[in-house]
Amino acid sequence: MKIKDFKVEQWMNSWETKCKYNVAETCTYSISLDELFELCEGSADAGRAARDAFLNEFCARRLTYGDIEGNPKFLEGICGLYQTVQPCHVIPTHGAAGANHLVLTTLCEPGDHVVSVMPTYQQLYSIPEMCGAKVDILHLEKERHYHVDAKRLDELCGSDVKVICINNPDNPTGALLSEEEIRSIVEVASKHDAWLVFDEVYRLLVQDSDAFTTSPIDLYEKAVVVSSMSKVWSMAGIRLGWCITKDEKLRHDLLSHRDYSLISCGLFDEEVAAYALAHRDAVLERSHRIVRQNLNVLQEWVDSEPHLSFVRPEAGTTALVYYDYDIDSYDFCVDMVQTTGALVTPGDAFEEPHSMRIGYAYSDNPDNLRKGLAAISAFMRTLE
Repeated sequence: MKIKDFKVEQWMNSWETKCKYNVAETCTYSISLDELFELCEGSADAGRAARDAFLNEFCARRLTYGDIEGNPKFLEGICGLYQTVQPCHVIPTHGAAGANHLVLTTLCEPGDHVVSVMPTYQQLYSIPEMCGAKVDILHLEKERHYHVDAKRLDELCGSDVKVICINNPDNPTGALLSEEEIRSIVEVASKHDAWLVFDEVYRLLVQDSDAFTTSPIDLYEKAVVVSSMSKVWSMAGIRLGWCITKDEKLRHDLLSHRDYSLISCGLFDEEVAAYALAHRDAVLERSHRIVRQNLNVLQEWVDSEPHLSFVRPEAGTTALVYYDYDIDSYDFCVDMVQTTGALVTPGDAFEEPHSMRIGYAYSDNPDNLRKGLAAISAFMRTLE
C-alpha cells in the first residue's frame, strides 16, 4: 500500500538534530522528570521525595504488558479533560500520530468519500488517500483567519461523505474554532450521518484563558477525537496519545486493528502520564505561561520585519508566517539552517508557498526565542 512522503516529519528527521535554534519545534518546551515532580509538588524537596517514591514503587513492578486497554489512572486523567467521556471511551496509542493512523485506517476504505482541511497535519488527508478514499479538501483561508466555513464544508460533503477530518486548534496556523463554529460543524456531520474526526493535539493550549476549548466528543455521538501528551503536556518522549469514541462498534474495530500493531502502551509511560494529568492544573499553567509570553515575542518580531506577515495564532504552539521574497520555501529554509543554524519548517510542507511554520514555544526562556528569530532576520538580510 503506497502513501505519499510525510513532508513535515521527513523535514524534521533531516534537520532537527543539526540546528542551533530549533524554531521548528512544535511541543511546548519539553519537561524533565525532575522538573515535573518539582512543578507538581510545589518545591524541590517535595519533588525529590515524590520522585523517589514514584520510582521505588515502579522499580518493584514486573515489566509485563500491563493493562492492555490502558492504565486506569491514565484513563481517568484523560476523562478529566472532557465533560462526558468515560474510561471505556478511551483507547491509548503511541502518540497522536498513532491515534490518527489507527482511526483513519479503521474508518476509511476504498471508494469512501472523505473531506479534510488544508493547511493541516498531513495525516488527515494522506492516510485516507492511502486507504483508497476520495478526498476533497476544504482550503482554510487566511482572510477568514483559517477558520472552517461550515457552509463550504457542507457543499463539499455532498450526499455521500463518510468521514470529515478537522484539526482544532489548527497546525500550522494556530486557528481556534469557537463553540458556535464547532456546533455548526457538528450539524453538518449529523446532517450527513458522517464520522467527525477531530485532531485536538493542541486543545487547551489557548492564548486567552477564557477561550472556548470544548470538544465535539461531548456534542456528537459519531465524533472521534485524538490527542496526546506531547504538545500541551510537554512530554513527547513518553510517546503516548489517545483516541476517543462513544460508538461501541467503532471501539471494537479500533481495538481489533490495534491488536495487530500495538497490543498495549508502555507501563512506565502511562504511569508518568497519569501522574502529570493528576496534576494537570500545574502543568497547564506552565504551558500557558510559555506560549503566551513567547507569542508576544513572535508578534513583536513579525511586526518589525517588513517582509513578513501572519495571522496571530489563537492557540497551539505554531504560526504560519509568510514572506515576500521570491524564493521557494524549501530553498529558503535549507539555506537558512545551513548558514545561521535557525530551523523552521517550509510552508510547502503544508502546501502553503512562500511561508514558514515557526514553533514559538520551543524554549521556556523568551530570550532564547529572540536569538532564534534574530538568526532568521540575519538570514533575510542576505536576501535583500
